[in-house]
Amino acid sequence: MAKVGIFFGTDTGTTRRIAKTIAKSLGAETADKPVNIRNAAVADLLNYEVLILGTPTYGDGELPGKSTGNLSESWEEFLPKLKGMDFSGKKVALYGPGDQKKYTGNFVSALRYLHDAFAECGAEIIGLCAADGDYVFKQSKAVIDGQFVGLALDEENQRELTPHRLDTWLNRLEPAWS
Repeated sequence: MAKVGIFFGTDTGTTRRIAKTIAKSLGAETADKPVNIRNAAVADLLNYEVLILGTPTYGDGELPGKSTGNLSESWEEFLPKLKGMDFSGKKVALYGPGDQKKYTGNFVSALRYLHDAFAECGAEIIGLCAADGDYVFKQSKAVIDGQFVGLALDEENQRELTPHRLDTWLNRLEPAWS
């Protein structure tokens, strides 16, 4: 088994595509094939020392799931299963695609739900990113003390920045699995 588990929630496929790009960048020796969270159990996540978790943000900053119109379960249904679980000693990095122009008041806000849920279970959240620079948005629940709780990607308006942002982020994370 590889050292890094990559899990994602998606309905349109953007978060899945990013997960596959991350897995390819890390290589099969380091990361297992990405898994849609609807096909995972908590025990699957606990098998890894390092997790890379992706989620899009829906509507008013919500997680993907049945209540947001997804055809299948996603993070909304998965996170309650974490209650009482122990992720102490696990490192969790988060990423999320968003649209900072159309959803300027909730840009990648769903990342905060993953952050809070896994931190509450004892995980160490790694891979925080500055919320300034090329980003232009009004508000995000995913910003704490001027930093996103993970990697924010805007595939709608700044797709050309994604490869560099991903590479830079993964290079910063590398000590977690080296």
